[in-house]
Amino acid sequence: MADLRIGIVGTGMIGRTHIERINTKLQGGRVVACADANIDFCKSVAEKYGLKAYETGEAMINAGDIDAIIVTTIDPFHEEYVTAAIHAGKYVFCEKPLAPTPEACKRIVSEEIKGGKQLVQVGFMRRYDPGYRQLKKYIDSGKYGQPLMLHCAHRNYTADRGWKTSSSVENSMIHEIDVLRWLLGENYKTAEVVFPKTTCNAQDGVRDPQIMILTTESGVRIDVESFVNCHYGYDVHCEVVCEEGCLNLPEPANAMIRTNDARVTPICHDWSERFPEAYNTEFQEWINACKEGHVDGPSAWDGYAGQLAAAAASKARDTQTVVEIHYDEMPTFYKK
Repeated sequence: MADLRIGIVGTGMIGRTHIERINTKLQGGRVVACADANIDFCKSVAEKYGLKAYETGEAMINAGDIDAIIVTTIDPFHEEYVTAAIHAGKYVFCEKPLAPTPEACKRIVSEEIKGGKQLVQVGFMRRYDPGYRQLKKYIDSGKYGQPLMLHCAHRNYTADRGWKTSSSVENSMIHEIDVLRWLLGENYKTAEVVFPKTTCNAQDGVRDPQIMILTTESGVRIDVESFVNCHYGYDVHCEVVCEEGCLNLPEPANAMIRTNDARVTPICHDWSERFPEAYNTEFQEWINACKEGHVDGPSAWDGYAGQLAAAAASKARDTQTVVEIHYDEMPTFYKK
């Protein structure tokens, strides 16, 4: 079977990483074209990777020799390009978030339903991490009873330039919002965000760390620590406390080193070191599914559900109150 011909909109760092991943490590698909608002930079990327550069994302999306689309632009343009792909009848992978607001996500959902076929997948790659998949398997088995509490942490060595207090929910803990909803198989009922003492390493005016507290519809209580200036590495934790056992997310497999009178086990420095296998699996499964005529990863509805919970958590942070989360009923279109 011929390779899936992929066009990518957005040639920044994550876009270029995906080009290299798909064209050098994976099978069955190839990025053959790119588009970017900065056309000169787009042309330089196209030349480097042997791609065709398009003047606009819409022109590439509607090209007859492009089978599927990846959207890695800045967040405000996601809705525009995902919707264009839906109208073109092409599979589209959109990095998180699907769109910046729940309302924008709902518009994408409406357009996809109107088109009559699921075409959209959202880039919540933690669902593809082997450790999280182990947790999902153990939870679903029921062997350890029902989950009661989850204790999670998401720590970065240092925050990106331009990081804001709001970014911890909207750009960091959004991963937990999605993957924990997937692990437990249920929606959230309330959200709260509290501020511990702020680290001296935070940028001026930024509150870091933060703790997000979620309660699910069945009463599972979740706390997620976001500490984006921890200054020791990239560290992700998830402990699921069940009625008859505790399940812990496995640590990455790093060798113990004996040096300088100490035993040292290195940890990852950033997300690219921690989750490469998850990204590879995510895109390989997406390519395989597209070639088989379907998508089976996080859907546009999952993108909406994630942004709805994130918006509630952001409101809770800004008002320092507990905010209820009210989802619309999931359309039959998305029920599997």
